[in-house]
Amino acid sequence: MSIAYPLVFLDLETTGTRTTRDRITEIAALRVEQGRIVGRWAQLIQPGMRIPAQIVSLTGIDDAMVAEAPSFAAIAPSFQEWLGDACLVAHNARFDYGFLRNEFQRAGIDFRARVICTLRLSRRLNPDQAHHNLDALLERHELSNQARHRAEGDARALFALWQRWGTHYPVDRIEAEVSRQFSQPSLPAHLDPGLIQSIPGKPGVYLFYGENDLPLYIGKSVNLRARVMSHFQSDYRHDREMRLVRRIQRIDWRETVGDLEAQLLEARLVKELLPTMNRQLRRRGELMGWRWPEGDLSPTLVSGGAMTGPQASELFGLFRSRKEARRALEQIAADQGLCRRVLGIEAGRGRCFASQLGKCQGACHGAESLDEHERRARDALARLQVKSWPWEGRVAIGETNDDGHERWHLVAHWSYLGSVSCLEEASTLDGTDNRFDVDTYRILRRCLDDPYASRLRIVPA
Repeated sequence: MSIAYPLVFLDLETTGTRTTRDRITEIAALRVEQGRIVGRWAQLIQPGMRIPAQIVSLTGIDDAMVAEAPSFAAIAPSFQEWLGDACLVAHNARFDYGFLRNEFQRAGIDFRARVICTLRLSRRLNPDQAHHNLDALLERHELSNQARHRAEGDARALFALWQRWGTHYPVDRIEAEVSRQFSQPSLPAHLDPGLIQSIPGKPGVYLFYGENDLPLYIGKSVNLRARVMSHFQSDYRHDREMRLVRRIQRIDWRETVGDLEAQLLEARLVKELLPTMNRQLRRRGELMGWRWPEGDLSPTLVSGGAMTGPQASELFGLFRSRKEARRALEQIAADQGLCRRVLGIEAGRGRCFASQLGKCQGACHGAESLDEHERRARDALARLQVKSWPWEGRVAIGETNDDGHERWHLVAHWSYLGSVSCLEEASTLDGTDNRFDVDTYRILRRCLDDPYASRLRIVPA
């Protein structure tokens, strides 16, 4: 099979699968023009790190073999020149291209190339087949005698597969599928590129699912299509994105009227579905805060897991753990010269340790009155206080999009009670779940303090 432009059949061996942290240990590339191999590049690379034992057993490349090999930075200029403007061909090309771009970037070169993924191509040519890994394809096309698991062997096996495809399928069909890859978003091979086109460029929440429909990740955006695509465009730069992208089996989304609804829906779905790769928004019950009723000498650390909205307004600070809450109060004490012992975060009697170092103004031994110490402490904590609910009761916050569709979000004392399509339906939300949630509180505060809030309507409900 002959394609008019130069192709480079490429395979890499690496120290692992993390494109931003692992390194290349071997490169093999075959330059093909008019269906013939016209150039070859094969080179061991010193990765600058130890090669793990499991990789050695897989590839046969160990530390001794690469000890005298050049670094990638040393060969980068000449390799880039050798590649020229050729189109790269690789199996699961996102992996090889991701490693190449990162290695070139470390060498100070912004490398970009057109890429053909033979894994994606195989899925298009044989949609009824279940397996499309290179071993399965070589066996299916009776090419299993190819030397494998070193870079040049895999590159030559890939070229042999390409030639065999040329005898099995019309050239114009293969060229059409290649053009399709160039024109459509670069998705993992098992995902339908046409799927992205059906995702609206509007506000909403997207959900990534893995095997057995396990929720992997939930996110939100004012432009769903662009945000989903950003995951697949940046995965070569971020290990976490690469791990996520490899595991995605299904994508779902829920369009919303505006950004506020998207944020509220995201926070709720993350807590309900507990996706494995969402680090934020998942925990509700571990919320902690400092409570300091009038008349008490010092604040008390309390759990906010079952706290309602009205009770939350008595809190100073919102923290994910006891450790985080204690660390915040200790920092305030250090910054303001407050007494840790009087605040109840240091045990003992008499002068506290900070006082002995001249870092406490002496409330622990009478140099500062307890009343003055309490006044300063409350002033210092005031910036952490949960803002009081500014309305008498429940309110409905209305959003309207450019198409005139509206959505009303019922909120009471910073607690989100649900959303309805028209204001008249607000009475159907009973509001029995009035638990305080720090993420909802922060979403509402950000939204209402933002200039965007001028586009919202707030009415008693």
